[in-house]
Amino acid sequence: MSYSALSLLIHAFRGHRDWKPAWREPELKPAYDIVIIGGGGHGLATAFHLAQLGAGTIAVLEKGWLGGGNTGRNTAVIRANYLREESVRFHAHSMALWNELSSTLNFNVMFSPRGQIDLIRTWGKLRDLRRRAAIMERHGVEYDLISTRRIREMVPDLDLGTEGAIEPGFGGKRLPVLGGAWHPGAGVARHDAVAWGYARAADALGVDIIQNCEVTGFRRDGQRVTAIETTRGSISTSKVGVAVAGHAGVVAELAGFRLPVDTWPLVAFVSEPLKPFLHTCINCPATQIYVNQSDKGELVIGGGPDRYRSHAQKGDWETVENVTRSLIDLFPRLGRVKLLRQWAGMIDVAYDTSPILSRSPLDNLYLSVGWGSGGFKAIPAGGEAFAKLIVTGMPDELIAPFGLDRFQRGRPLFETASASARG
Repeated sequence: MSYSALSLLIHAFRGHRDWKPAWREPELKPAYDIVIIGGGGHGLATAFHLAQLGAGTIAVLEKGWLGGGNTGRNTAVIRANYLREESVRFHAHSMALWNELSSTLNFNVMFSPRGQIDLIRTWGKLRDLRRRAAIMERHGVEYDLISTRRIREMVPDLDLGTEGAIEPGFGGKRLPVLGGAWHPGAGVARHDAVAWGYARAADALGVDIIQNCEVTGFRRDGQRVTAIETTRGSISTSKVGVAVAGHAGVVAELAGFRLPVDTWPLVAFVSEPLKPFLHTCINCPATQIYVNQSDKGELVIGGGPDRYRSHAQKGDWETVENVTRSLIDLFPRLGRVKLLRQWAGMIDVAYDTSPILSRSPLDNLYLSVGWGSGGFKAIPAGGEAFAKLIVTGMPDELIAPFGLDRFQRGRPLFETASASARG
């Protein structure tokens, strides 16, 4: 028996006794150089990069448990097939970082680049994807239009809806699959492993991660934050980074300004485990559904946001029903499969559905908010860029278009390729 096998056997019988925690549980200090509000993927990634840059003493404040917000309430899809050039550049860089993330953190985040197929079911969407493919090609991101024959070869269980058609694209279902777009660099990762990996790496560099610490207010001297009030006491600080999802508007109002964001529930659910049959991610914009199969065999299913604004984390039953109907339309064989669990994330959606990575109206408070449904896939690049912004006070070229002032300048970045875009 090998050493590793023997070690596993010993741990199996001993349980978790004598295991060292992956990160510390430090006491809250009265002052830090930089405080990051939000202990999800973006907040932890930002703290990790700040520590790498030698930015001083750093604390991450999380009102609940680490990664318990949107980082753990998503479908973990990673892609760069956006429409705006600014979005493509940013997410292409993020995908490159995802490929190296396990090595960077010395922690297996289980990134699986299995690719994604976008199904084309309307002629308007075909024109849209042709345009998107041309933009992505300019930035070196592979995104190729493929035929229904190729889709059938890749996903034999998919019902293309063309049976009985006189020619491809006519007859059969009301919305037959006309073709698709193949994005081979897309994939999925283990969301909790991402949070744990960043937390472990940040902690090793001296970052204090404070859980169960809710921000209740800010002390200001004019246009500067001097201290943060929390449920565990007051913290003096020189700089503040806000990296929260679902409560960005709430935190901004505590600081004395408003953000151009709305909060919507975004539903997701998983099925009972099945034998492996879906080896890529499937996205169907026309019927607002995306699905992939996890390594455990569960189908991970998502759709568009609910029809109403809310901070609930359960989602609307009507949305679940509509997404399920779309799933069965694509895969009729799944009609009798049981759902295992369901949840919703709270997504902060900026008015143009692009994120806000920017200085705020306050001199020393910075924003990484409004990620909508794209927050998880943006964690590596978002954390890296936000850390640089906090240290230097200036956005780099990659995130300069996502400044808060774009709304004042009349330069919104309407991103229709976001799952949180509402048509």
